[in-house]
Amino acid sequence: MGAFAGLGELVFAGVLFVVAHLGISSTGLRGVLVRMLGERGYLGVYSLLAIVTLVYLILTYNTSSHAQFLWVPTHALRGIAFAVMPIAMMLLLGGFMVRNPTAVGQEAVLAGVGEGSGLLRITRHPFQWAVVLWAAVHIVANGDAASLIFFGSLGTLSLVGTFAIDAKKARAMGEAWSRFAAVTSNLPFAAIAAGRNRLVVAELWLPFGVGLIGYGLALWGHRYLSGVSLF
Repeated sequence: MGAFAGLGELVFAGVLFVVAHLGISSTGLRGVLVRMLGERGYLGVYSLLAIVTLVYLILTYNTSSHAQFLWVPTHALRGIAFAVMPIAMMLLLGGFMVRNPTAVGQEAVLAGVGEGSGLLRITRHPFQWAVVLWAAVHIVANGDAASLIFFGSLGTLSLVGTFAIDAKKARAMGEAWSRFAAVTSNLPFAAIAAGRNRLVVAELWLPFGVGLIGYGLALWGHRYLSGVSLF
């Protein structure tokens, strides 16, 4: 536990961030707040809480010690991040290029989405899996306890969130959701591997290109976003 000494506030910020999201959106509290505030009022309060807890987590991470290492960061470990991040950026940006009933406000597209297209064939949660990959490789590349807590909180929320979203959509959409879930998958490539969907390479060229552009911009702007230069 010595590696985590002095990181109590960061642990608190990480737990607060995760609980503030899942403790509202994935429990009966959501329904209570919707009845009290209306759908728009609930979304406003939830969004504000999400922003406040995220900013608090980021500020706490930035002011925490990064000297407690769980393993030694090496060029090889950084290389893993450089190799995986283009995939994460493709999922992140390409996920917004398809109609996806799991996204906020896109529930109405469920009836016409069929087996999906593009990245939706790979996973019905491209954004969440992009965050999971992003968090995982940053933990591996940095090696310090503070990064494990910070990126682990973000990655955990996104990973658990995929299952929470599926459960919420199943309750709200019933049989229509069951048909969609039967031809798509949460775990990337699982539906394709099982023969329930198919990989259409032609549908991936645009998100792949946009992802590479986004990756290039992320490399260039990394020093401005995080204060750490990659080169």
